Amino acid sequence: MPEDRIEDRATEPSPGRGCTGRELKGFLEAGTAWLEAHSASINALNVFPVPDGDTGTNMVLTMHAALEEIKAAPDDSAAAVAHATAHGALMGARGNSGVILSQLFRGLASGLDGKAQFDGADFAAALNEASITAYKGVIKPVEGTILTVGREAAEAAQAVVDEGQVDFLPVLERVVAAAKDSVARTPLLLDVLRDAGVVDAGGQGLFIILEGGLKHMRGEPVEALEAVEEMALPVEGVTSEVEKEWGYCTEFMIKGQDLNLEEVKERMIAWGDSVLVVGDEHTIKVHVHTFRPGEVIGYASSKGTLHDIKIDNMQDQHREYLVMAEEATPVPSAEEMSGIATVVVASGAGLRRVFESLGVGTIVPGGQTMNPSTQELLQAIEKAASRDVIVLPNNGNVLLAAQKARELSQKNVVVVPSETIPQGISALLSLNYQAGLEKNAQAMEKAAQSVQTAEVTRAIRSVKINGLEVEEGEIIGLLNGDLTASGKTIEEVVSQILEHMDAAQYEIITVYYGEDATQSQAEDLVRHMKEKYSEQEWEIIDGGQPHYWYIISAE
Repeated sequence: MPEDRIEDRATEPSPGRGCTGRELKGFLEAGTAWLEAHSASINALNVFPVPDGDTGTNMVLTMHAALEEIKAAPDDSAAAVAHATAHGALMGARGNSGVILSQLFRGLASGLDGKAQFDGADFAAALNEASITAYKGVIKPVEGTILTVGREAAEAAQAVVDEGQVDFLPVLERVVAAAKDSVARTPLLLDVLRDAGVVDAGGQGLFIILEGGLKHMRGEPVEALEAVEEMALPVEGVTSEVEKEWGYCTEFMIKGQDLNLEEVKERMIAWGDSVLVVGDEHTIKVHVHTFRPGEVIGYASSKGTLHDIKIDNMQDQHREYLVMAEEATPVPSAEEMSGIATVVVASGAGLRRVFESLGVGTIVPGGQTMNPSTQELLQAIEKAASRDVIVLPNNGNVLLAAQKARELSQKNVVVVPSETIPQGISALLSLNYQAGLEKNAQAMEKAAQSVQTAEVTRAIRSVKINGLEVEEGEIIGLLNGDLTASGKTIEEVVSQILEHMDAAQYEIITVYYGEDATQSQAEDLVRHMKEKYSEQEWEIIDGGQPHYWYIISAE
């Protein structure tokens, strides 16, 4: 977002008693710019010193999706802007922080419903609704996080309103001050934050957004850095017979007034397959595989203005795929075998090959440092030909987005809460082609929980946590997500972590080596580990994953 645009808007607000739709747009733009300027420092607040601290980036990309959505919202309706923000944030939400942020906006929009503008009392009530909605969106809410910051900010807003202040700006000032204080207290509520010597990253991000908005409402310029480039995360799928039947992958966005979502969806279903239609009365996003893209576009253009039109000849794409894969042995997908489609999240060419070999139908690129959005996961679900879909997020920071995609889908979707790649692989190995969706989901979750996962990487900062002192640049090992080992060499760390997991009690140990390791290095590592664990069956697989030299599973 250009800096001069922020400064131009900064001269416009006259907050007085209330905030209009136009001023709310400026508030959100300034908050996003301020967040963007602080995204690197927010990323650095990651509790564990591993190269996947992406809270700031996830929140920035979530806010950019929200800003894109509010462009078409009318300036004279604060409610319309709030609802557009909530929708855009949800569809663009990345990581747990992005999903929770989208839920805060969802509650805020509910609280501002029907209001052309709002004052401090309205804002306090809406913030309370935002907090309630965000807490409901998390299965096990944890204090000392963005949830706490949102709740305490809402409580501060209500307190100043109870004192008789109803003007928007004074209430906002109290909210920002309370959010700042709440962030500072997060280490007192979460031992893991205190031990790591950091505050909660999501809470800090929320405070920064509010602070940037306050600067705008005061008429202060907000320094915006160069925009963060949107991460392109295309959905990679194993071509199915159903997809081969349709000639053109057609995608576009309709913008207009009083759009009928259900009508558009019904027409798209009549014209093709793999239909995705999401949005509201102002903006609808469409994806459809069809032989008649001209008729689809003609119909859509009669409903409103079209944007981001993309039409791909799927037959050409299929021929290209066959050329690339002519030496590969085709693998029946889980969908072809059982009628259940599978969608997994994975990063690294080797890991994608592993999942394809297990019959996975659709792979969404992502994982550490690159969390797919709710919309990308929803698109992958809707593209699957089967109405029964199992999603394996394979990362704890993708889980909430996967659950939101499930809620948005019209299909029968189950999210198996796999938090690591080995958990996802173990879950797929337990898929029973004769069983139904629910029984498979239960069996897969049980299988995922039986796996031990170790990850080996380098510390990106010095920290003391779990009684372990780690220096920046030191090699570290995580066991089931917890920092467990550190040392000067990879062999030393792997040896420690195998001892911690009591590897001698397991039968199979699999080593996935990443893009920064070679097969010969992995073979040398396994040869040394076999000296102590000679009774175990060892497997070495090229994972190609970024950032982590090795991912090791024991089962």
